[in-house]
Amino acid sequence: VVSGDAAGANLPVQRVGPNDLIAVSVYNHPEFTRTARVTAEGYIRLPMLQNPVKAEGLLPAQIETVIAAALRQEQILVDPLVTVTIAEYYSRPISVSGAVKNEITFQALRPLTLLDALTRAGGLSATAGAEILVSQPAKDGQTAALVRRIPVKGLIDAADPELNILLHGGEEIRVPEMGKIFVLGNVKKPGCFPVQGASETTVLEMLAVAEGVLPFASKEAYIYRREASGAKNEIPIELRKMLDRKSPDVPLVANDILYIPDNRTRRASMTALERIASFGAGTLSGVLVYNSIR
Repeated sequence: VVSGDAAGANLPVQRVGPNDLIAVSVYNHPEFTRTARVTAEGYIRLPMLQNPVKAEGLLPAQIETVIAAALRQEQILVDPLVTVTIAEYYSRPISVSGAVKNEITFQALRPLTLLDALTRAGGLSATAGAEILVSQPAKDGQTAALVRRIPVKGLIDAADPELNILLHGGEEIRVPEMGKIFVLGNVKKPGCFPVQGASETTVLEMLAVAEGVLPFASKEAYIYRREASGAKNEIPIELRKMLDRKSPDVPLVANDILYIPDNRTRRASMTALERIASFGAGTLSGVLVYNSIR
């Protein structure tokens, strides 16, 4: 969604950038009155002027001076009175995407805060994770954009003013969804369960959330993990020993599948488990049908 509020009148004065639309008028010379789009290189073209006029990085009053000087230099007008206003801003987009109620891209007509931008997107959705990623344009001397990680609790719950950063345009705001862990197989409440924050989540904790194992659960469980490289990793766990406190608890990470087979049936494949986990994540019901993998 692109907000169209950049096309209103009386836009605030900011430095002009590529793709901005400016309105030029010259007193008593209507042939020069027109709108001109700033090129990607930062110039505008006006009738009868042989050379394009530099506009990028200048304020409207400075562009007026440059146009007047060009008209005099090329001996078109003796003492031109030039007026430049902003018709539309297109060089300061701010995009908000991810776990928000309405993804949006709009123009920063004036500096605004991170909370202002999130409000325009309708606020965070129920699936928002623990942090917000803000990509800011590279500044002079920088080769890459700066990405800041803003904790949601600090920004919203604690209302820390230092985290409510000022935006000027060119920023990309992304709100990742909260992590999920899937518990499937021979448990009382198989499902897709959210995990928040940076605290460690373990197998025993997730079994408690799933309300424990059912009778005839296998002595072994498995963690299926897709690595960053895309490789699939199967990690066996001595479940019975863990429940009897004879082996240590095992940490889990977001998007892990914890699978507890039934010792009376054939163990499901990772492909089948991923298919069921994907369905559960899509419904966000927290409940998956165990019989579908038996």
